[in-house]
Amino acid sequence: MEKFGSVNELLDFAIEKEQEANMFYIGLAKKMERESMRKVFQDFAAEEQKHKEKLTGVKEGKQLMPAEQKVIDLKIGDYLVDVPAGPDMDYQDALILAMKKEKASFRLYTDLAATTEDGNLQSLMHGLAQEEAKHKLRLEMEYDEYFLTEGY
Repeated sequence: MEKFGSVNELLDFAIEKEQEANMFYIGLAKKMERESMRKVFQDFAAEEQKHKEKLTGVKEGKQLMPAEQKVIDLKIGDYLVDVPAGPDMDYQDALILAMKKEKASFRLYTDLAATTEDGNLQSLMHGLAQEEAKHKLRLEMEYDEYFLTEGY
């Protein structure tokens, strides 16, 4: 994990990662043929934008948000094979890719929390980790409903 010389450096890094996540979901949404699938990824893009706004607000001196309660992990994405992103990706592959991305984001924020001794900043990073865990859970539930329950 990268060493940060200041709180602002850590926040800038996290803001950049949220911007990347926002663009990732916008890109996935554009690849979806069905409107319902496109909407799922547009909603995730909007949530990543909200994370960026929270981090930017903290950087500008707004109140830090407290960590949320731990979110359940179905671990469905943990047992799926990695899939490459591509223009011909189907909904199942897009969900797998998104689950893996959310897991990586959870780990990122958990690791970022460990890089600082500032309790408020640790709380913020743990809170964002839990929000990413919620995203992964939503994706896992969607995957379970469409691909495991129906036997695809």
